[in-house]
Amino acid sequence: MKTSFDDWLIRQLRAFNHVLHLLLAIALVVASFMVIWQFATEVIEAVGTGHLAQGFLRAMGTLFIVWILSALISAEINYVQTGIFHVLVFVEVAIITFLRQLIIEPVQMATAPVDSQQQFNPLHYGLLLAALLIVGILHRLVRQEKSTQGAQSSA
Repeated sequence: MKTSFDDWLIRQLRAFNHVLHLLLAIALVVASFMVIWQFATEVIEAVGTGHLAQGFLRAMGTLFIVWILSALISAEINYVQTGIFHVLVFVEVAIITFLRQLIIEPVQMATAPVDSQQQFNPLHYGLLLAALLIVGILHRLVRQEKSTQGAQSSA
């Protein structure tokens, strides 16, 4: 049997959790604006220096971060509305992160100074591709399970 102290503690923890989610939401919004600002400065720099291809690819890497933040904001909205946080969000963030790394890494190699020690590492790139494949399969399995559960609950 729950005591009044247990009820009070649960109410306090829920209130604190709401405060944490408010702070998280604010942080995500601020981070989104900062990354959008970074994107704009990268585009302006690319146009100003005339390195459009490299600048575009760097800016695309920044847009991937905006995509990640958008996914996290959507997940936060869903959690606040329903109290449910889906694992699929983390899988999607991992996919976006690997895609970003696959795009950014060759650009960094191409723009590195000639005397730098950075070289293309096919093993590292292959591991990134393998990780993306594995996370992609995981994404498919989680989505399939989610749709199976949705079909069963509506029947």
